[in-house]
Amino acid sequence: MIKFNVIALTHASIGLKALGNFHIDAMEVAKKMRDIKKHLAIAEIMYLSTCNRVEFIFTNDTPVDQEFVQSFLHSINSALEEDELEVISKKARYWNGINAVNHLIEVASSLDSMVLGEREIITQVRNAYEYSRKEGLSGDTIRIVMRQTIETAKRVFTETIIAEKSVSVVSLAYQELLKAKLSKKAKILIIGSGVTNQNMCKFLTKDGYTNFTVYNRTLSNAEKFVDTFGGRAESLKNLELHQDGFDVIIACTGAHGAVLSQKVYTAILKDNKTKHIIDLAIPNDVAETIPKAFAVNYISVNSLKKIADKNLLARRKELLKVREIIYNSLEDFKSIFEMRQIELKIQAIPKHVKEIRTKALTEVFQKEVATLDDESKAVLDKILNYMEKKYVSVPMIMAKEMLTKIK
Repeated sequence: MIKFNVIALTHASIGLKALGNFHIDAMEVAKKMRDIKKHLAIAEIMYLSTCNRVEFIFTNDTPVDQEFVQSFLHSINSALEEDELEVISKKARYWNGINAVNHLIEVASSLDSMVLGEREIITQVRNAYEYSRKEGLSGDTIRIVMRQTIETAKRVFTETIIAEKSVSVVSLAYQELLKAKLSKKAKILIIGSGVTNQNMCKFLTKDGYTNFTVYNRTLSNAEKFVDTFGGRAESLKNLELHQDGFDVIIACTGAHGAVLSQKVYTAILKDNKTKHIIDLAIPNDVAETIPKAFAVNYISVNSLKKIADKNLLARRKELLKVREIIYNSLEDFKSIFEMRQIELKIQAIPKHVKEIRTKALTEVFQKEVATLDDESKAVLDKILNYMEKKYVSVPMIMAKEMLTKIK
């Protein structure tokens, strides 16, 4: 395992801005990785990129230290100044051997993610490996490491509740809204067209809600929003003129104060039915007097954060169980890896046995074989075939027994 390595750059270690220097365009990944393999004499390589991390998984004969990391990162982005590369290489994290395997399992199991229990990471790891395999960038060592990594991560997600009990504010907000059992024709008024409201609309459209009116300070952004999710786009300055009524308000803008005042709310309110307001902004977009003065089911970031913190605590309680799964997996992997190395060496046996057989028949016992009749030659052939198979299988069985006794 001494040749197996991982170099990791994350938002936490070097910052998002610096991390952007090492994200490689999808169309350039294969070529860049082949260039690195050739330049640094790397046997196998795999590239993993997510929104908050970039990792390089590889095998080589050169010891990995800070100097190597700096040289490696220079190969990824030669446009960076040497001083900047030196700073980044000092902040980069790298692992070798079984520690590198442990790190990859923790990544795939979401222990090293921004959000503990994030399921998407296992898919990202699997896709990164499949790409490297398809492009011929990785080989036998990365194959068995990734198989163990993905199988272990699957166990973590199925045998523990680390991914249950949502900790995403948007997901929790939607779960709270579902309790209202609204009609699919519900009128949904959306204030703000940023990423948070876009994520909220992904949940809504997936469940069949389409009646959106989107108000945003920049009208063109509202228009892009409705191009994706449907509905009608309006300028935020016209919010007080909204005449179509609403059942739900979802608000999240970058304003420094409330964009939905009691005066505006009164102007757009068309009936006395209970309304549902999801305020995902910090500070709040909804005036604090509205939930007090009107019939409102008000869901704010603060209330959701309390639920999220409670759920995150429940996830963290699973860490002991997760660590146990990972520990046992690593112990199993040590045996798997050792056995694979023996298998690779034993693969040469059939060639040597055939060479011995050929020499015996054509040189050492050539005269004796020539005196045999066809029936005797056929029997001799059967005997040699039987022995040839045994000379291949017996060493493998013995090797497995030896490893079992050692463990």
